[in-house]
Amino acid sequence: MSQPIQSPKPEAEPLPGEITDLANAIEQLPPPYRSQMTPLMVRVIESTRRRRRILNMVQEALAQLRLDMKYLIFDLEATRRERDSYRQQLEDQNNHFEGDESPPLDS
Repeated sequence: MSQPIQSPKPEAEPLPGEITDLANAIEQLPPPYRSQMTPLMVRVIESTRRRRRILNMVQEALAQLRLDMKYLIFDLEATRRERDSYRQQLEDQNNHFEGDESPPLDS
């Protein structure tokens, strides 16, 4: 008697249908062939789950990067608005001080 093909660490996420079909087909093989194919199938299942975890981590990192970029763009725009406001205040002060001098009289 042989045991059905299982991953060493069962996970909640289902495997792709093709891999499940392949595992079921291997379980139907005669015992000598099944014993040769089972370790290979377990490795395929492990690598599939590992790739899925890596893909999920990459997707999460990209989502975080997008969010960080939005915050940075917002901060940059706020900084530019502050700079423009201070620049305008400085120009207004300079114009105010220049305006204190009496204007030349045209004769």
